[in-house]
Amino acid sequence: MDKNTKLSFGEKAVGSTSDPGGNLEVETVRIDFANIIDTLDDMRTETDNPEVKRMLSLAITDAQTAQMWTVKAMTWQH
Repeated sequence: MDKNTKLSFGEKAVGSTSDPGGNLEVETVRIDFANIIDTLDDMRTETDNPEVKRMLSLAITDAQTAQMWTVKAMTWQH
């Protein structure tokens, strides 16, 4: 990714610029989760309902958590 490229909310949320191992599968998972998080963030921005905003914020947090555990599992060294 070009350093001058502006990251989306989802890309920032999953740390898409941080992959010291250069693992293509990890990059693919991060892209997929970033897209999901961007969709949830768009939905959150578009609603005026505070309860829906709260639920979408929780969903974003859970997607970030799932992404982190997925990457951990993919890169596990034993």
